[in-house]
Amino acid sequence: MPNAVILDAQSLGPNIDLTAIRSAVTHLEIYQQSSTEQARERLAGAEIAIVNKVKLDADTLAQLPSLRLICVLATGLNNIDLDAAKAHNITVKNVSAYGTASVSQHTLMLMLSLANRLPRYQADIAGGKWQTSDFFCLQDHPTLQLAGKQLVMVGQGELGSEVARLAEAFGMQVTFAARPGNEANDQRPSLDELLPSADVISLHCPLNDATKHLLNKERLAVAKPSLLIVNCARGGIIDEEAALEALRNGSIGGLAVDVLPSEPPKDGHPLLDALANAEPLNLIVTPHNAWITPEARQNIVGLTADNIRSWLADSH
Repeated sequence: MPNAVILDAQSLGPNIDLTAIRSAVTHLEIYQQSSTEQARERLAGAEIAIVNKVKLDADTLAQLPSLRLICVLATGLNNIDLDAAKAHNITVKNVSAYGTASVSQHTLMLMLSLANRLPRYQADIAGGKWQTSDFFCLQDHPTLQLAGKQLVMVGQGELGSEVARLAEAFGMQVTFAARPGNEANDQRPSLDELLPSADVISLHCPLNDATKHLLNKERLAVAKPSLLIVNCARGGIIDEEAALEALRNGSIGGLAVDVLPSEPPKDGHPLLDALANAEPLNLIVTPHNAWITPEARQNIVGLTADNIRSWLADSH
């Protein structure tokens, strides 16, 4: 059995049991965080690298002759130089569908919160408006009943399909858009066809050349002024600055994102500025934590152990 090193165990969060991975390897060395430079030293002699977001570039991989397998504790592989890994005969395995329940729950939470104008009413209560109201309730921000409304989904994988199932339980009419960039070969209607009648758009697609700024100023201009947008996929699929402008001028009705183009957003972001300025907007930003239920994080461990065992079976 091989030796393995986890480079950024802290990314899995607290109270996670690594027994499944330990049982699949001879020895497991655990580091809470690592830089790319530290990875070169820490992976020396290891056959398996277990990593979430640490960048393993071509130069690093060239210095690790013992490395045979990279297990990514996530679905995205953009931190691994896949061409270099292939050139050095290093197998790369990721995990998928580990957080379907967790992310779909979060997506519906954002959708429901926007529909019910939760950010606006929370701000009103914090500002004392209910407490000083002449009437028993506040009705300043008309809410959106989801039953009968049109939900347009971009992405029909396991996650998108589960979000659609949950939305249908609220009585929504769900339509999946054609894959961006492949509309000519896709029988589903295009996003441009669906957008004018959409009440809610939920994004569950990868970020690539075809999806970068998929929801841009031009597309937002033809949206209903009540449109709600939810992005639990990748930052940059929405042109966030254009969406913020549309939200401010009333061209759309709500915006919720769990992702930003740069994470963590150490240099700030206009959406964060809008929240910090306490503007009265139907805006929600969550810190890329749709996936973090304990069940989902533990699933990652189990699926990674499965990846190690299947690699061992294939290589012997």
